[in-house]
Parts: sequence; C-alpha cells; structure tokens
Amino acid sequence: MAAYEDYYKILGVSKNATETEIKKTYRKLAMQYHPDRNPGDKSAEEKFKKINEAYAVLGDKDKRVQYDQFGSAGFHQRYSQEDIFRGFDVGDLFKDMGFGSEDIFSRIFGGARRGGSYGPGFGGRARGAGHRGEDLFGGGYGQEAYAPQGRDLSMDLTIDFMEAVNGCEKKIAYIVDGARNEITVKIPRGISSGQKLRLGGKGERGPASAPGDLYVTIQVQEHPVFKREGDDILVEKEIKLSAAIMGTALEVPTVTGTSTIKVPPGIQSHTRLRLKGLGVHHFKGSGRGDAYVKIIVQIPRHLTAQQKKMIEKIAEEGL
Repeated sequence: MAAYEDYYKILGVSKNATETEIKKTYRKLAMQYHPDRNPGDKSAEEKFKKINEAYAVLGDKDKRVQYDQFGSAGFHQRYSQEDIFRGFDVGDLFKDMGFGSEDIFSRIFGGARRGGSYGPGFGGRARGAGHRGEDLFGGGYGQEAYAPQGRDLSMDLTIDFMEAVNGCEKKIAYIVDGARNEITVKIPRGISSGQKLRLGGKGERGPASAPGDLYVTIQVQEHPVFKREGDDILVEKEIKLSAAIMGTALEVPTVTGTSTIKVPPGIQSHTRLRLKGLGVHHFKGSGRGDAYVKIIVQIPRHLTAQQKKMIEKIAEEGL
C-alpha cells in the first residue's frame, strides 16, 4: 500500500486546529511557496502542490471529518484525486494575496483538470473521474512539461449484504476507450457502502503514457434480518412477556451461523445483549466487531378470559 503524507504535518498544524488556524497557515505557506515567488524552483513547486492538496481536504468540513475518521490511507481508498479537489477554488484567495485570479491548476499543473461525461453505470460507460494524483502533480512548471496520463474512470457496484461481510469476487463490464472491457474485482470482507476500490491501470489510456485508474464505489444492499452499525451487527428478537419476566434462552441468527444467548429474568424491552466477536471482520486489521441482540418484549393486545383473570391476580399481588 502506498504511503501517504499526513496533511496536518504538511500544513504544520495540530489535529485540533480550528478552521481559521488552518486557513491562516495555508495562506502563509501558499505565499511562501507560490511559483510566482519561486520561479524555476522545483522543490518549492512540489511543496506548493502538497500544500494545496492538504488544504483541499482540511479546509473542507466534510472531507476533514472523513480524513480524521479513516486516517490517511483509509481516506485515499475512499477518495480519488478528483474527489479531493472537487469544489476546491482558491482563485479569489490568491487574488487577495496579490496573485493572478486565473485557474492556478492550469498554470501549475500543466492544464485544466478534465472532467468526463456520465453514462450508464454498471455494464455501461464508466464515469470520467478527472486526472489521477500523478496527473495533477506530475510534470514541471508550464505547458511544455505537461504529459497527460490516461483519465481515471469511476463506477458504482452493488453487492449483497453477506457478500460485503464475507468478501467476494465480481465480474464487471464497462466501456473504456470505446471498447467493452470485462474484469474481475476482488471485494475485501468487511467493506461498507460508499467505500471505493482502486483498480490501477484500468482507466483510459493516455496519448503517450500509462493508463488511468478505475475507481469502484461499493453499494451494499440491506438485509432483511441484520442491520450493520460499523463493524457490529444488530438483530432484533421478540420474546413473550412471561419470558421477559422469568428469563429464557434464545437461539439467534448471526452472520456466522446461529448462537444461543441467555436472557436474564426481568429484562426490559429494547435492551441489547452482546455476542462478542460475532460481528463483521474489520476492513483493516484483524478481529471482528460484535453482534447485538435487541430484545423486544411482546405485550399482548388481546387476552382470553382465563389470561385476564391471571393478570388480575398478579396485579393483586403488586406486580
């Protein structure tokens, strides 16, 4: 797996930095390393590019939350380079800093970012995902150093709930460079809806360089019994009022089979009982989440005459 630099370290701010602190630090660094102030300085240009990428993420509330939650490696599995720079416009900011307001990317990264037309999803034309990170950050200063790589593509892939839990392989078909392409995608166990898989070199071919990548966004179907909460699994189980009062043993379904759980006497409705280690495999690392059984106590809507007498007698006893 590729190593990614920490965006907080690139900007030199703490993980608890405020939006104002991040923006202030970015402005300072952007002015310091801006190519107009460092003509011909390749190291300053590379630093400037990294600063912009870091700010494109940390300066965006939603992206920053995702970055903090999943870490650098996990974030890059979910976000393509186009995702990182989507909605990122610092033209006015650079203008305020005394630089031109033209598209900085077209000047520094050797041409404006390209988008792609959207067509049918699975089994159709994959969506253009703009340039890869190497496209945006490759080449030198100015148009003469620009060597475009193939465009990245993206598509959605829907899988079954248990396929996401256990992992699977799926054959997908999409249109690339005007031709139908079929490949097999290996889906890691524990994957969640919204996560992206990067298939290197499966995008469009560049005119004079390597092809782009294909990003597959996973969509997981709901399950009729199980509900997923992170790597934990929740299942509901109804029990009778008498079982809630006296206690009982239940056989419950899990993603690994079935398991028996003891229900203690006097349990309250909507109480959760834990089955340790019977949840979903962690997407990263070893181990699994837990399974939780949510107990629903059935309250009878209708009573027979005999049942009503028994309840009345219980009520006389103070219950």
